[in-house]
Amino acid sequence: MRFSRRLFVAGALAAPFLTGRAAFATEDNQGPVRNNISAFRTHEWQDHFDSLGVGVIISDTTAKVLQHWTSDGQMFLYPTSVPLSDELTRRGYTEVVEKRENPSWAPTPSMRERNPEWPAFVPGGDPTNPLGTRALYLSWQYYRIHGTHDTRKIGRRSSNGCIGLYNEHIEEVFDRTPVGTKVKLI
Repeated sequence: MRFSRRLFVAGALAAPFLTGRAAFATEDNQGPVRNNISAFRTHEWQDHFDSLGVGVIISDTTAKVLQHWTSDGQMFLYPTSVPLSDELTRRGYTEVVEKRENPSWAPTPSMRERNPEWPAFVPGGDPTNPLGTRALYLSWQYYRIHGTHDTRKIGRRSSNGCIGLYNEHIEEVFDRTPVGTKVKLI
């Protein structure tokens, strides 16, 4: 399922009926105040990039959410998995340098050091492949935005550095993301 502003607004409007709590409130009679019932804030691309170019991606590792803007300004929102620790988390600007369908996977040298029992290689399409069905390769060595077959990881700190999405979500992002798309991890 694709998450969009429209979906979140619809959820906010439905919240009083589903939860019995108001999604909008007034504060000191100063007018309506919109409460963020989803427990995270979205970002505006203009706060991070000069232009949309061919599209931009912001991955918020604290909120565990990825925002993707296409070149025409459409924004899509997806839940993610994020690195296990701050030591494994790289933040800053990068870009998509390669795209692969059914990518193969090999652990990095530091992963092999931490987990010597892991296989040295998993071919693309294998159900145990941690990269799922699609991967966007970033200009940082070993960093990817990719799918996952292990859906328990989404919404959690569970990766060794990459940003993970449900397979159906990475397939949407993959189809809309050209090489050269600017990316920011925060």
